[in-house]
Amino acid sequence: MELPSTTRSGRNGGTDAPVTGTGRPVVARVAGWSARHRKTALLGWLLLVVAAVVTGNMLGSKNLPSYDPGQAGRAERILNRPDVIQQPTETVLIQARSGGRTVANDPELLRTAAQVAATLRALPAAAKGVSYPATPAAGALISRDGRSALVTFTVAGNPNNANQTVAAAERAVAAVQARHPFLLVGESGAASIGRVSNATLSSDFRRAGVTSIPVTLLILLVVFGALIAAGIPVLLAGTAVATAISLLAIPSRWLPVGQATSSIILLIGLAVGVDYSLFYLRREREERARGRDTDLALGIASGTSGRAIVVSGLTVMISLAGLFLIGIDVFSGVAIGTILVVGISVVGSLTALPAALALLGTWVDRGRIPFLGRRRTAARRSAFWDALVRRVVAWPALAGGAAALGLAALALPALGMHLASPGFRDLPSNVAVVRNLIATQRAFPGGPAPAQVVVTGSDLSGEAIRHEVSVLQHLAATSPALRQPVTTTLFGHGSVLLVSVPLAGTGTDAASNQALATLRDHALPATLGRVPAIQYSVTGITAGDHDFSAQLLSRVPYVFLFVLGLAFLLLMATFRSVTIPLMSIALNLLSLGAAYGVLTLVFQDGYLHGLLGFTPYGGVVTWFPMFMFVLLFGLSMDYHVFILSRMRELRLAGATTREAIIDGISSSAGVVTSAAVIMLSVFLIFATLSTIEFKMFGIGMASAILIDATLVRGVLMPAAMAMLGDRVWYLPRWLARTPGAHPALAS
Repeated sequence: MELPSTTRSGRNGGTDAPVTGTGRPVVARVAGWSARHRKTALLGWLLLVVAAVVTGNMLGSKNLPSYDPGQAGRAERILNRPDVIQQPTETVLIQARSGGRTVANDPELLRTAAQVAATLRALPAAAKGVSYPATPAAGALISRDGRSALVTFTVAGNPNNANQTVAAAERAVAAVQARHPFLLVGESGAASIGRVSNATLSSDFRRAGVTSIPVTLLILLVVFGALIAAGIPVLLAGTAVATAISLLAIPSRWLPVGQATSSIILLIGLAVGVDYSLFYLRREREERARGRDTDLALGIASGTSGRAIVVSGLTVMISLAGLFLIGIDVFSGVAIGTILVVGISVVGSLTALPAALALLGTWVDRGRIPFLGRRRTAARRSAFWDALVRRVVAWPALAGGAAALGLAALALPALGMHLASPGFRDLPSNVAVVRNLIATQRAFPGGPAPAQVVVTGSDLSGEAIRHEVSVLQHLAATSPALRQPVTTTLFGHGSVLLVSVPLAGTGTDAASNQALATLRDHALPATLGRVPAIQYSVTGITAGDHDFSAQLLSRVPYVFLFVLGLAFLLLMATFRSVTIPLMSIALNLLSLGAAYGVLTLVFQDGYLHGLLGFTPYGGVVTWFPMFMFVLLFGLSMDYHVFILSRMRELRLAGATTREAIIDGISSSAGVVTSAAVIMLSVFLIFATLSTIEFKMFGIGMASAILIDATLVRGVLMPAAMAMLGDRVWYLPRWLARTPGAHPALAS
């Protein structure tokens, strides 16, 4: 059989000799040049890393604000104007710990409220505008059941430093609490929540970074049994992550890059960087174990694993590019960062990695670990996977049908998935400020998270505005959806009016969304909507979450079409088949659906919440399913591309489709399992962090990788390919005329 012009393949799937000259693939030529000019390639990589770090430190990140889409985003932009200085508001709840004590029958509650107010007024640098209930008939500062009193104040000083300034007020309130052990005296608000949130995130990110690298290195030591070989993937991934995070300072000049972006870059960069190095290094070691010298082994690795790395990297980057179509600020920053780190990892795998291996030669096997270091480096067929795949190929309909039904059953809970922001419940419920906020929300529904109506126009302090605001106040007093007090504040020398309207519910539940609809669709058009020459927009926690979800859901079809369409074209061009990309896409979607089901069971329905250490709030974070789709669709292709590349290599060497399926999966079992274990370990580290969002990220990604590396790789893929037979390589004749098509694989 005539073989492609790039290689002459042996029956075992290896390559006897790479063909030199311009006929070689670009990937092999780049890797070959890097291996021949090893010092130049390594110096160039080092200069890239140093230049990126220096540039990033010189420029610094701009930390541009991100806005919600729609009406909420328009209001947020107005409130972020330099002439609008909005001081954050804090509340202190005074409440009896035992039942029966009310403001009316227990003077200690009001005396404690007065003490809190006096203590805060003695801190003019931290608090101002203190209000407290002086009598049992203090209106909105006394709860409806009479058991709770509320002290309110605004954080003094620069609003941008409120998270630090509020610490003095928290210490003062804690001192009052210590004097009244039988009462709850607890502070909460945007500034105190922000302070705790920032501290928690910083601690979590530090823990994730410190933990993930040693865990990865330990797994690689087990895989390679040699210190140098294990250190190379970690070193390459680490330099790629450092380069990407540093270069992120450039797009941060025009795109908002959130605090979590660097951690996501670390996670993705470590996962793909180590995987790509693992694929390449394992293949190079296998070829040397077969008796090839270092140069020939590198040439074979670049033409096989190197090609798979490029295809996998492009698939991941295409998937992540789908985030741009959503049109939400926070996704654009994450997309830039993750695409950057994947692209840099691919470049490093094709330049610095072959250069380092060429420079080290057999030294790459030095630093052997006792017992582990004696393991053979040649590719060995996995007895377990070989036996499993042989049975699957023998009864593909039965095995594949059972696995597909199992995954479909696991995906069923996802049909009832409820998307909702956790709000302040993202933090652990055992945090004092979170407990205080929950207690305040129960005693004063709607107060801590009111809707904010931002009004612009002329004569905002005139009689017409005042009249309609009073009508709105009357509606809030009589409506079951709206709450009192409705307050107004003028900003920007009278150019912006902020009307605060408390809503029913917790801020993120169905009652709050219904209250928002009542405010936007009925109450405001009947009041402020009647005043000429003004415009208004509604923002706040409920409005921002609603508009975010609406924008996200409206863009789902476009993201799916973009990601799936481009992935199909890339895989078709890579494997010269229209069947393989369709099969791969279907399998990925099935495993993704099963992962969604796990996510719903664990976080929405609350299974394992005690083990994972979180309090379920009845939903899944709004942004996560879409982000999970684009990221997982790319990452799961790592295994598909690597295994399918090995199968195609065997098929071109003369193996039958059945032999290619069995040998391709069993011979690649070691490297794929190792890569999956590394990804699982990195993702599961995030499941141990404090916030619900990162726990969802860790569990969702880990479950999808586990499903993909076991059921999909070992059962569904070989079953589907066995049922298709040679049709799996089907390519229409008019496409078979394109460069790279092989006559044995075209129909």
